[in-house]
Amino acid sequence: MMAQSVPHQTTDKKRVKVYELRNNDWFDRGTGFCTASFVQLEEGQPKEPRVVVESEEDEERLLLETKIVKDDGFQKQQDTLIVWTDNGVDMALSFQEAEGCALIWRFIDGVQQTFQGINGGPDDGLSDDLAIDIPTAIQLPPAELGTLLELENNMRVMSSTANGRDALAKAIMRDDYISKLIPLVEMAEDLESLQDLHRLCNIMKVVLLLNDTSIIEHAVSDACVLGVVGALEYDPDFPSHKANHRLWLNSQGRYKEVVRIEDEQIRRKIHQTYRLQYLKDVVLARILDDPTFSVLNSLIFFNQVDIVQHLQSNGGFLNDLFGIFADPNEEQLRKKEAVLFIQQCCAIAKNLQPPARQTLYNNFLSHGLLRVINFGLRNIDVTVRVGATDILVSMIDHDPQMIRHTIYRQIQEKQPPLTDTLIDLLLVEVDLGIKSQISDALKVLLDPTPPGPPEARGEFIVGQPRGRSQPTIDPQQDLFLNHFYEHSAVRLFKPLIDLEKRVEMKFSVVNDGVFGYLNDILCFYIRQHQHRSKFFVLQHNLAQRFNQLLACKEKHLQLVAIRFFRQLVVLQDDFYIKHIADKQILGPVLDVLLRTMPRDNLLCSACLDLFALINKESIKDLIKHLVENYREKIMALAYMDTFREIVNRYDNTQGYTAQVDPYFLESEDEVGRRPNNSGSRGMMEHLAVDPAQEEYWNASDDEDENPVRPTPDQTATTNGSSTPKPLVEYTSDEEGDDNGDAVMTPAASLSSEENSKENQEPVSSGSAPAVGPPPERLSEKRRREEDEDDVMDKLVHHKRRNSSASASNSAGNHSAAALRKKKSFGGSRDASPNGPGQKKIAISISPSIKNSAAVKSSAGGEEDSK
Repeated sequence: MMAQSVPHQTTDKKRVKVYELRNNDWFDRGTGFCTASFVQLEEGQPKEPRVVVESEEDEERLLLETKIVKDDGFQKQQDTLIVWTDNGVDMALSFQEAEGCALIWRFIDGVQQTFQGINGGPDDGLSDDLAIDIPTAIQLPPAELGTLLELENNMRVMSSTANGRDALAKAIMRDDYISKLIPLVEMAEDLESLQDLHRLCNIMKVVLLLNDTSIIEHAVSDACVLGVVGALEYDPDFPSHKANHRLWLNSQGRYKEVVRIEDEQIRRKIHQTYRLQYLKDVVLARILDDPTFSVLNSLIFFNQVDIVQHLQSNGGFLNDLFGIFADPNEEQLRKKEAVLFIQQCCAIAKNLQPPARQTLYNNFLSHGLLRVINFGLRNIDVTVRVGATDILVSMIDHDPQMIRHTIYRQIQEKQPPLTDTLIDLLLVEVDLGIKSQISDALKVLLDPTPPGPPEARGEFIVGQPRGRSQPTIDPQQDLFLNHFYEHSAVRLFKPLIDLEKRVEMKFSVVNDGVFGYLNDILCFYIRQHQHRSKFFVLQHNLAQRFNQLLACKEKHLQLVAIRFFRQLVVLQDDFYIKHIADKQILGPVLDVLLRTMPRDNLLCSACLDLFALINKESIKDLIKHLVENYREKIMALAYMDTFREIVNRYDNTQGYTAQVDPYFLESEDEVGRRPNNSGSRGMMEHLAVDPAQEEYWNASDDEDENPVRPTPDQTATTNGSSTPKPLVEYTSDEEGDDNGDAVMTPAASLSSEENSKENQEPVSSGSAPAVGPPPERLSEKRRREEDEDDVMDKLVHHKRRNSSASASNSAGNHSAAALRKKKSFGGSRDASPNGPGQKKIAISISPSIKNSAAVKSSAGGEEDSK
């Protein structure tokens, strides 16, 4: 049992929302039912006062269970809020009814008074939570001009400790000390006593920085707010200056009711919220500490939640508000005020939780928000246009899909879509801020990629191969894009399309700024819309239109064109690369670079960056196009590495830049480091592979080590075919070259006169298989020995290496077998020329190396005889 009377425990469950402060933003932990009572966790242990909130969806799940201790600093704010600090985390309970809040607070306040010994001493079971120094009630000096110095000193001393701050706050609220200080401000002003006014200002600062919610709420009430800010006008840190806070807050014209709000409590909260924001952002902005800043933000947030919930749940109010725009006879001033009111509601909604914000926007849309946006965007008043743009951007930031569905519904109902209104405003708007917001809105609304991970959107991920799969598009979004390109795209890019008819590239200051926004939008569409954007660019020849901008004197317009061309190059899409080459786009860019080259400016850097990108990415078609069409201009810039490398790339490949894979242009070290990629074989994709050759290279090495002489029947029939195909096809593009290559022909096709004239012995071996690998050609061996660094020799070398890539697993065994076959070709004397099953092969050597071949053949015979 408790040693003294304890607070009454609550038995009824009160509906409440639990909030937690995360990163200066209140996070909604859920809705449940709150109870406050003493709970015994273990037998033999004293009961502990706890506040428990059970989830209304699942009674077994607890949203909150906190022990009431004296250091938590429970505070009641307004009629439905209780805030405290739990292990350094700010928590809050927002009750549905003020009665439930009062009942829970009575229990918490009773426990806190028990801790502080106000009811005759603390309870034994709660003695662990008691402070050593219990603050006693204090008595402040009377509020008079003569006692201001004593009062200021006493407040400074008491506010230096936590217990003193608590005692001072209770004394101020108990004696209503703020109301007593307010008349002194007018008395000091009448007496022109600047010293007393400075003391009053310091006293008000101490009072407000006590971080007590009840004091702050009382200070911004109708009865006290003007006196409080009046005292704060005379800051001793600026003795020669006086603020005008009272004049600002006393202006009744700043509060405008577009539609009458009948609930007096909501109206009072609107005024209180405005004053709290002014106090936080203006009056106390320089001296505000973190605890007071957090309290002010909490008061503002919960007031805004109550205001928004009341407005969106009041159907009559919303009907009257949006009905203003349905009446054509309504005054324009009232419509303007209605737009600004809705803008403020959307600004407040940014601080709400996503579900509450979604509900507000849905209610606004159902009552005709799009009509409000259309009215605001087309209004001649820039303030209204800014307000309408802010409303639209707020909704797009929250959920762009919601706006897309609304536009899709407009299209189905044959109404002008919202995008057309945005396009019209973009082309005529002079305010750069509005233009930038509309440009971003047009990008987001026409983005077909769904939310999700990068691979789901078809984006490129570093370290992974670029996928070719296209992202899935919502059918509604697909129809929306079709309608846009059929009806709206031409209207959007009309300034660009109309350049075709212009002779002089002169624009007004108002009109030339639109090209930068159109370029950003078009580049975004090119990246996202695939075939639709390609057809649109090709149909209206937009690349040539941007090319016309290079003739402008204004450098920012020339930069717009170069940015567009760079975007096309970055994509490395064959369609756009070919389009650039066909339209001769790079020639005018070279002219601009040559004109600006003596100067080191942004335009020159942009041009150099474009050509450096082409060289770095080794875009073959553009390199070939540049050198073949503008070689003189390129050579004039060849003193720079970029252009010298472009020319060298073209010259080293004899102009076959479009066909040669960069693999063949790498050094041997780079080739050794290059990973094996069997999927990219360059020119070897065009070479036919004989099945018999593949079968030979895939055969076991035992056949080479233990050869078996085939019988005539085996020779006549191979795999069921009467005449076997030659093992290796030697007919290639090298036939007919007068370079000394040995040409292999079957012996049966040669006459006896040719055999005797060439005096070549047929090559055969009784120990070798009937069908063996061909001997190595003499010219190829000579080429490798004479010129290893020749580029075309590397090409032949890699072609031969790639053709034998399937035998890389048994390279050692195959090398030994090849050496044995080469020896038989050199002139083996032990072999019988008439061995069974052998096929004669004759060699026809060009006259230029006939003598050297004969000498080598005879030398080989002498070595064998030895």
